[in-house]
Amino acid sequence: MTDEPTPEVPRSLLDTLGPGLVTGAADDDPSGIATYSQVGAGFGFGLAWPMLFSYPLLAAIQLACARIGSVTGHGIAHNLKRHYPRPVLALAVMLLLVANTINLGADLGAMAAALNLLIPGPVLLYVVLFGLASVGLEVFISYARYESILKWTTLSLLAYVAVPFVAHLDWGAVLRGLLVPTLPQGREAAMALVALLGTTISPYLFFWQAGQEVEEQHRLHLHPLGVFPRRASGSLSRLRLDTMVGMGVTHITALAIIIATAATLHSHGITQITSADQAALALRPIAGDYAFLLFAIGIVGTGLLAVPVLAGSAAYALSETFDWEEGLDKKPRAARAFYGAIGSATLGGVVFNFLGIDPIRALYWTAVINGLLAPPLMVMTLLVARNPRVMGRLVLPRGLAALGWVATGVMVVAGGAFLLS
Repeated sequence: MTDEPTPEVPRSLLDTLGPGLVTGAADDDPSGIATYSQVGAGFGFGLAWPMLFSYPLLAAIQLACARIGSVTGHGIAHNLKRHYPRPVLALAVMLLLVANTINLGADLGAMAAALNLLIPGPVLLYVVLFGLASVGLEVFISYARYESILKWTTLSLLAYVAVPFVAHLDWGAVLRGLLVPTLPQGREAAMALVALLGTTISPYLFFWQAGQEVEEQHRLHLHPLGVFPRRASGSLSRLRLDTMVGMGVTHITALAIIIATAATLHSHGITQITSADQAALALRPIAGDYAFLLFAIGIVGTGLLAVPVLAGSAAYALSETFDWEEGLDKKPRAARAFYGAIGSATLGGVVFNFLGIDPIRALYWTAVINGLLAPPLMVMTLLVARNPRVMGRLVLPRGLAALGWVATGVMVVAGGAFLLS
């Protein structure tokens, strides 16, 4: 008979933070940076408030995903396959693959455009090189090591946090935009709201965090929490803190980008961002002539962190659907189909850039598409997380489930308003 293990007590906050923090960092991908910048430039502080109200909504959904992985020892697609009709699984995987391929393409294009600011050259060649580099690093280097290096490059995004303090803000206007929900009229405003929600509550985050919780258990040689539910409270507390901190980091960064671009671009009459150099101007108050360099580092760094997450989440879903050996801790020979899926997803993103779509607009439209495709996946995730046949005694608590359903409803209403407009 298997002895019930004693849960490991994290030694410090850094030991506690893991999949939730990485997922939060990956949420501020190039698509997110471009979307927050466009919203700040186009609407000033008027659409800052969604970033305050969306924090508990995103945290609730990501906690549901993390609990699914930790409690069952399997990802979302595996649980859909095991407990729900086959068409439900097919719909979930199809929606994820469509959203991820477009997101991958837009992110790779933005990384190439950002590098082109510093080293003018063939942008499509840069796209191909970034795609090859992302796949190669993910296949031949453990993602934990890869991520620990790359997340330092994302610290460049902290420059956006500094901009409001040197840009002579009207703090009264900032607080009104943050605390008083208002929605400017028109199709552009409805589209902006969907883009904000879609780039913040994105489908790839659901599958990624669930998969990473499973990998974390494999790495530490732990049982799924559902095996010994009476001893799960410590692990669930760690999971909750990790997710809350990770989603908090992404929201603080996003809000800083909106405020920074509102204070710099919008206030100087730039309300449409059509190129990478325009987006970089938001950093000029803090970086001066080095604004392009800081912007490029931020875009490339977040892209190199997010592209493997996008490709990896697709690979997790496909592997669970077809019972392939999966996991970034596996050697390529032991999980050929899994790594093949990563390469195929990235290739799809590369090909997307050869369609002649402007990379900056593609980033914004990617966020809109994510906002429209996310609600069905959110419904499926919440159904799994609340199903006792799947989760046993560790079903998602009612309060968290209620927040998750509110988040789903908000996404549906915003998407409906945009489509009807």
